[in-house]
Amino acid sequence: MIDATDLAIIKLLQENSRRQWKEIGAAVHLTGQAVAARVQALEDAGVIAAYSVLVDAAKLGKPLTAFITVFMASADHAAFRTFLAGEARITAAHRVSGDGCYWLRAELASHDDLNTLLEQILRHGNYRLHLSIDRIK
Repeated sequence: MIDATDLAIIKLLQENSRRQWKEIGAAVHLTGQAVAARVQALEDAGVIAAYSVLVDAAKLGKPLTAFITVFMASADHAAFRTFLAGEARITAAHRVSGDGCYWLRAELASHDDLNTLLEQILRHGNYRLHLSIDRIK
């Protein structure tokens, strides 16, 4: 069972996964060793699935963020998923219900790069495009 202390530990790790156990322990009133044991239990239970690094794509030469809703033209979702798996410009993909079949986030170097990606998506279906003008959170 996950309790309020586990949720507080998760929140602190989401803010900065490189925090020391001792620092987290001070915030949740546990020893560093107790925090390490709880984190291990959360990992073992699959609650904490992975640790990651957030990268500023613009500083890596990809200043354009696009959100793309894909409307499949056929039932061949396997081919589209294969395309997604091999496409580095797409940084997130979700199968959705409601409006569209998939929601994608893409980080791109230029409008030409975006046009190339959209032409590839058209092989699988139609799309609706939204461009980010500022990241808030």
